[in-house]
Amino acid sequence: MKIRAIITGATGMVGEGVLLECLQNPNVEHVLVLTRKPTGRTHAKMREVVTPDLANLSAVESQLTGYNACFFCAGISSVGISKEEYERITHDLTLRVGETLARLNPDLTFIYVSGVGTDSSETSRQHWARVKGRTENELLALPFRAAYMFRPGFMKTTAGQRNILKWYPALAWLYPLARRLTPQFVSTMQEVGQAMINAADFGYSKPVLEVRDIVALARARAVEGSAMLS
Repeated sequence: MKIRAIITGATGMVGEGVLLECLQNPNVEHVLVLTRKPTGRTHAKMREVVTPDLANLSAVESQLTGYNACFFCAGISSVGISKEEYERITHDLTLRVGETLARLNPDLTFIYVSGVGTDSSETSRQHWARVKGRTENELLALPFRAAYMFRPGFMKTTAGQRNILKWYPALAWLYPLARRLTPQFVSTMQEVGQAMINAADFGYSKPVLEVRDIVALARARAVEGSAMLS
């Protein structure tokens, strides 16, 4: 199956890494970047739809049909903002996009970038973990062909990335050591992107993927898909 994917968050570190992986992957036929500001990138199989409010896509709905995957990488840190604002962006906006795409593309696989520590029970003492857990649970209840919740941890960036978190360069040197000592928390951005492509292509055995699952799925080939789903 050739993948036609919608990507959000492409002006952030994770979304940009996933976009780069999609652009160089021959199994991805076309990418639509749904964004609030231009990425500054051009590519033969990429198109941008710039809209100021991802929570209200009525003006661009006609451009969002004909896709079979969404890699939802948009997000925000809970640091420095109110709980209400964090919930509006992390939960409300994400669900509005999910509901719209489920209605427009019933054969779509939706992949949401959550994070290590997200709490599916929604009982954590950490507000962000409860909000992301609720977001995951409600996305899984939407009528997609399939939905997967990705929970990456520390990620090594891809060469050529422009949108890197301010603190990342100071910690990047730790990646080789962390990969050896705590592999359950560490992956590359390429592995995250490839795992998303594989999830859209042949799926995975469970809907919530921790770091080890992401790495395993990234390394799988389509011929192994039936085994991974069993």
